Amino acid sequence: MGDPIADVADHDDLETVFAQLSRAGFVAAAEEAAELIACSGGSAELLRAMLARRLTGEPLAWITGNVLFCGLEIHVDVGVYVPRWQSEPLARRALERLPETGVAVDVCTGAGAIAKVLALNRLRARVLACDVDERAVACATANGLEAYRGDLFASLPPGLEGKLDVVVGVVPYVPHPALGLLAHDTFVFESPLAYDGGPEGTDVLLRVVTDSSHLLRRGGALLLELGGDQATVIESALVTVGFVDVRAHIDEDGDLRSIEATLAGGTC
Repeated sequence: MGDPIADVADHDDLETVFAQLSRAGFVAAAEEAAELIACSGGSAELLRAMLARRLTGEPLAWITGNVLFCGLEIHVDVGVYVPRWQSEPLARRALERLPETGVAVDVCTGAGAIAKVLALNRLRARVLACDVDERAVACATANGLEAYRGDLFASLPPGLEGKLDVVVGVVPYVPHPALGLLAHDTFVFESPLAYDGGPEGTDVLLRVVTDSSHLLRRGGALLLELGGDQATVIESALVTVGFVDVRAHIDEDGDLRSIEATLAGGTC
């Protein structure tokens, strides 16, 4: 049997690329094959190299350099957390809560996907992004965002206390004991830094809840992705520091996806 990658003899060999991806178990093989061919720029040699990378499990967005999120093309550098479509409802809800001339922060921004959704749909608003990973900050900056590197909100410019309308984030929330249950390829390529939320998965979530209570204006919104049975713990923490109207959002499969709350003392 010959080298299956060498069988890709033409830059538009869709059937062969699809067959290789499908045989390797990629569920969206047809879409991925078309995307790889489009990104190969007419070079069969480049297409073979891209296909070889994908067959190792490397994220498609790292290979093509971008991913669609809420209909927007987001540039994604190698090594940066790839935004998932499951986070799109969180971004849309954050957009609903952001006034036309408001101020928002996307914490643990990664490539800056949520921040870019906000910035391009609220042109008069100020949208900031922050992340502890220098690669993520560079990538978010390349996506045209005002991005800062530091531990959660520590790197943000002064003067934002009590001024933010929205804080939103996909922060690390996977319980440490459950990291091994994630797809094998996740940690072959992506860093645990983007996932590890401590013993119960709530360490970073709880820090963001506390810090946001000082940064948001009265009536401002906090929106966080989370999962499992974390809603009860986070809801209690939210109420303790002054949030009201706490709502857990469930996806179409009945799974917990995010939580939203409003800082007491203002209007939604």
